[in-house]
Amino acid sequence: MSAFIKKVVRNRFLLFMVLPGTIWFLIFAYLPMFGTVLAFKDFRISPDGFFASVFNSEWVGFENFEYLFSTNDAYIITRNTILYNLAFIFLGLIVAVGFAIMLSELVNKRTAKVYQTGMFLPHFLSWVIISYFAFTFLSVDKGTLNQIIAFFGGDPISWYSEPKYWPYIIVFVGIWKGVGYNSVIYLAAITGIDKTYYEAAIIDGASKWKQIRYITIPLLKPIMIILTILAIGGIFRSDFGLFYQLPKDAGALYSVTNVIDTFVYRGLMNMGDIGMSTAAGLYQSVVGLILILVANYIVRKIEKDHAIF
Repeated sequence: MSAFIKKVVRNRFLLFMVLPGTIWFLIFAYLPMFGTVLAFKDFRISPDGFFASVFNSEWVGFENFEYLFSTNDAYIITRNTILYNLAFIFLGLIVAVGFAIMLSELVNKRTAKVYQTGMFLPHFLSWVIISYFAFTFLSVDKGTLNQIIAFFGGDPISWYSEPKYWPYIIVFVGIWKGVGYNSVIYLAAITGIDKTYYEAAIIDGASKWKQIRYITIPLLKPIMIILTILAIGGIFRSDFGLFYQLPKDAGALYSVTNVIDTFVYRGLMNMGDIGMSTAAGLYQSVVGLILILVANYIVRKIEKDHAIF
């Protein structure tokens, strides 16, 4: 015990640095785990307070999970959630790495900072604001895209009642919003690459493309794999604002915009079913954990040094 106390005293400044993050995780990540019991109960509000409501609610086992996946929309929301996230993971990876490499190759660093700031700005914009930006382009009467179509003699498109266009719109906007943040991570990794590798490649006559292909991308591979594994863990989760605010909650678009998160939200708002909502959140978390473990196991079998643990 004395050795442990000495370690704590010796590293007290580092421990104080991580203390705010530790407190945040305890309050917002670990304490709420008590509420997962609601996934197995028919939650009813009691006048004696929240804890009394939890303890006094009837235990229903897996009925909330059965309700979640017995609806007609179960296949649609699961399909949409998985396919959109696969597109975001793999297309987002390619775009983010590509932009990071392009920014690192710019000779004028001031110009690179301007481009980087412009790419990073959408990350801080609310989906409500972005949804109104999109509406100015897609509205039937005065939308910019419809005006361009009309200028070339075409018929205006009612974008908010045509589901076939929205998979492309959602993927494009989702990647556009996140590419700045993701590219910064890869750009930082590129900055940390030893410059002697490139100097040796230049002496050997390697072109810029060969330097990127045989030096930059292979050295980025570990961070690419780690971020992909973590992203796979969230494959059953969706950005609520993207799928709810961007299409303006248009009922005609539910077949391509309804995901697990929006389905649960609408169920909670219309029926107030807290048990079903908790069951969906628990289901997403458990499946995400399993996917991370499986993906990490596969990577560990192929290349042990690239696995997370």
